[in-house]
Amino acid sequence: MIVNCVHIAVEPGCIEDFIQATIKNHEGTRHEPGNLRFDVLQNANDPSLFLLYEVFESEAAIEEHRKTSHYLAWREAVAGWMARPREAVTYQVIAPGDRARW
Repeated sequence: MIVNCVHIAVEPGCIEDFIQATIKNHEGTRHEPGNLRFDVLQNANDPSLFLLYEVFESEAAIEEHRKTSHYLAWREAVAGWMARPREAVTYQVIAPGDRARW
């Protein structure tokens, strides 16, 4: 299993649009067979900062995700709303190791 933590800074006037577009991407992603979890988190102290916490079964599942229509539509929609380029950090899962626990 692989976790991607994607840090995103959104222009202040674009926060609500970003949230709506990201919810659509979240909903599509949760229906992908290789996705185990997709959380959309907003910073409690700075509402322009977000964290996408994504868990996928494999690199192949991530590659398939990046080809989906909902992900491609999200990327296009949010591109102009970013205050700076998004930053992704990838992690290997140590625990829980059991897929059913996700």
